Amino acid sequence: MTIPAKTAGPISMLFEMNREDNPRLYDDLARFNKGTKRVNRLRFLAHEGLLAQNWLLVPAMAGAAAALPLPASPTAGGFDLGEPTVTNQMFGQPLRE
Repeated sequence: MTIPAKTAGPISMLFEMNREDNPRLYDDLARFNKGTKRVNRLRFLAHEGLLAQNWLLVPAMAGAAAALPLPASPTAGGFDLGEPTVTNQMFGQPLRE
């Protein structure tokens, strides 16, 4: 769903989390004092997460391989990128025994 530019205004959020919710994210954000740096870090992480979830990130390749075009489909180049939700589960909460 695309929002027309003339009606798209700023989005304001109140973000609150406890360390128990996501210890890695909490510790990363706690490195910064309250304010702009912490908000910018959260904005950066959200943006990178969105790109990763949509598979727009490409691993760094060395040499001439970096100039190669991406395959038209996930399996066109002889490799399977898999389902993003499976990868996202790897970064979720650990399984309990």
